Amino acid sequence: MATLNTLWARALVQELVRAGVGHAVAAPGSRSAPLALACAEAAPALRTWSILDERSAGFFALGLSLETGRPTAVVVTSGTAGAHLLPAVIEAWASHVPLVLLTADRPWELHGFGAPQTIPQDGLYGRFIRAEASLSVPEGSSEAFLHLRALVSRLASVCQASPRGPVHIDVPFREPLAPEAGQPDPAGLSQLARDGRGGPMLAAPAPRRRPPEPALAAARRRLAATEKGLVVVGPRSGADDLPAAVRALAASYGYPLVADAASNVRWARGSRAVAHADLLLRSASLAGDLRPDVVVRLGGGVTSKRLAQWLDASGAETLLLADQDDVVDPGHSASLVLSGDVAETCAALTAPVPPRTTPWADALSAADARVAGALEEGFAALGGFTEPELAYRLVAGLPEGTRLVVASSMPIRDVDAFAASRPEEIRVFSNRGVNGIDGTVSTALGISAAGLAPTVVFLGDLALLHDLGGLLVAQRSGVPLTLVVANNHGGGIFSFLPIASAGAPFEPLFATPHAVDLAAAAALAGARFVRVDAAAAFTEALAESLRGGLHLIEVRVPDRAANVGVHRMLAVRAASAAEGAR
Repeated sequence: MATLNTLWARALVQELVRAGVGHAVAAPGSRSAPLALACAEAAPALRTWSILDERSAGFFALGLSLETGRPTAVVVTSGTAGAHLLPAVIEAWASHVPLVLLTADRPWELHGFGAPQTIPQDGLYGRFIRAEASLSVPEGSSEAFLHLRALVSRLASVCQASPRGPVHIDVPFREPLAPEAGQPDPAGLSQLARDGRGGPMLAAPAPRRRPPEPALAAARRRLAATEKGLVVVGPRSGADDLPAAVRALAASYGYPLVADAASNVRWARGSRAVAHADLLLRSASLAGDLRPDVVVRLGGGVTSKRLAQWLDASGAETLLLADQDDVVDPGHSASLVLSGDVAETCAALTAPVPPRTTPWADALSAADARVAGALEEGFAALGGFTEPELAYRLVAGLPEGTRLVVASSMPIRDVDAFAASRPEEIRVFSNRGVNGIDGTVSTALGISAAGLAPTVVFLGDLALLHDLGGLLVAQRSGVPLTLVVANNHGGGIFSFLPIASAGAPFEPLFATPHAVDLAAAAALAGARFVRVDAAAAFTEALAESLRGGLHLIEVRVPDRAANVGVHRMLAVRAASAAEGAR
């Protein structure tokens, strides 16, 4: 016999599924039992994943939504459980990833007088959500059920509209929370209240927006009149037709295309993008000679600080194509912002002429090719296996279609600077909304759990230790994943910063060395472990790991101080090669 709590939770989950939610991630809890059971009951339309801790659950859901492009529901119990979702919620908010956060709650009569596991949960995520609602306790009237369905439908639409992002629904329940024999079946509910419409109760499809035609026409005239233009694409995770659209835009004006490693344009099929902008700009003379007059920018903030500073200091007129009203312009260099669907905006700006090239574009492409050759020579000259070469070999060794998840800090910087162009397409994900290293393993597991392609995550030892809970998720869920860990026993990026000269406090406060044996961490999760320190051994281990299962490949790299010297030596070689020196 269905109880009021059962029917209420079933109606809520039913509306989420009808709005496009395909996965739910549930952390264990008592107060959330009606929601968790409703999610399980919704199979196979809804796949439910059980994650032990809420912090990992949030990032796992983030990964699922990143890969599928659809909202994922997250179910947690009352009290501090919902607070553990906050890091993933902030990343979803900054990166425009749709999530539906379902926090179970105590009824109103238990608030304010010390009942256990009870906190004020309305407004729990502050400004980091698109919309929120605090429901009433379940009420057995048709009017209440219809309102519930309409409200959930509307919030599910909001999280998928522009700008996309997380929404929060606080769901209080009175006991009994689990179905028990003898509980009354709510009578008098209309069929519409019990079953909904068969589709979303309130469908609100997000429109594809196009900037105003007068603004597009003015932008086209400016681009057509400028030979020294540049198209720059920052991080962007969406799987759509942008790579082809932005490539056609650049080619129609003869502009070179600079694509961030996490843009999903650099290694898209058919793209011809500059791969080593950070390195070739180490040449002061080349950086001056290649200064553009017009820059078309889209996507998030570029990984390379050097590229960002060069663009801001260039004095170029900047045209910003804003996806989902997301204006990314920290240097305030943009003079015109065109908001709308960026792929459609690129198509609208593309000149109706055959693809062409220009001496300006040829010079930048030739410099990029010389840098690529210099890197191969530099790796050979170094002799040992280094962090830059690891990034280079990793990207080169991935089969077409692989998902590559790259941690913030040094891994994404090394991939962006050193990984070369390749003809086969791969998709790259990196939590660059707020650039944190937290939740990297769990995010990668969520991406892999979608089951669309083999997934590899590239991270440092601290990022792995920061998300050891993610390894337990892998062990319980059986999700295949390859973890490539660059182990330099600490936070390597700090050695590149001025704080490295702080003296004795630097090691314990910033470098944070550890004595953790990563083989033990792998054993905890039942992962197959291999430790390598040479390029050939790494390439072999990577290929073997992609056959399936959970693998941890530890790459022992030079210590943090030596790593700084390696980067500087390669940068000098790259700058010399970019200028045409032999």
